[in-house]
Amino acid sequence: MLRPLVGISCNRQDGDAAGYPRHAASEKYIEAVIDGAGAMPVLLPALGDAAHIDSLLHRLDGIVLTGGVSNVEPRHYDGPPSREGTPHDPYRDGLTLRLIRAAIDARVPVLGICRGIQEMNVAFGGSLHQYLHEVPGRFDHRRERHKPLDEQLAPRHRISLTPGGQLAELLDATEVVVNSLHGQGVDRVGDGLTVEAVADDGTVEALRLTDRGRFALGVQWHAEWRAVETPVHAAIFAAFGDAVGTFAATRSGHGRHIEVA
Repeated sequence: MLRPLVGISCNRQDGDAAGYPRHAASEKYIEAVIDGAGAMPVLLPALGDAAHIDSLLHRLDGIVLTGGVSNVEPRHYDGPPSREGTPHDPYRDGLTLRLIRAAIDARVPVLGICRGIQEMNVAFGGSLHQYLHEVPGRFDHRRERHKPLDEQLAPRHRISLTPGGQLAELLDATEVVVNSLHGQGVDRVGDGLTVEAVADDGTVEALRLTDRGRFALGVQWHAEWRAVETPVHAAIFAAFGDAVGTFAATRSGHGRHIEVA
């Protein structure tokens, strides 16, 4: 059976014993692409400016932008310098911000998760709150990393879905409860993007490309967690998989897929 290829963005991490950096993505994204979207995942190393975007898009049928510990560098949205000790991943920024723009231009489906929605917003000229919990009236959305993983990634708060929006139609709901865990958040929404969901404190929780003829959706919560078992997550990955499959079908017969047992 031939499956579409979906690129998964990696984070560049501290080096191994020999000093070589690691490029990694959590297996939960890989499982979500295989089981939730019915596609074959391909990990995309955070190569920065060395990444050849045209070569990637010539072969990929979809892209998942993952979460990560690091923050998008504020220079990409004319924000003030980060505080000392803030983690950054300039090599990832150098890949994803270029890849998002080019992928959407090429009509390659894009799904952004956590850091991924923030990258999508910045790629379209939007800005971010660097310390969302310090914004008056906002909740503390940060992850409680001292807790067991099941508790960390459990549903946490309610979001309201934009009436008539893509998510409202997809989920057949006006509100859902999600596992949204983040320190940064969307501030000014990028040009060409539409808000799909907000938390009770007004924080943007989902964005999509305004042009609904192309699939480009970003969610602030961890939709990759238990992507098949959780109905909201399953619906998102199924829709992404449908878009990826449709796009792949337009390019079938050109040697851009691999055989999956």
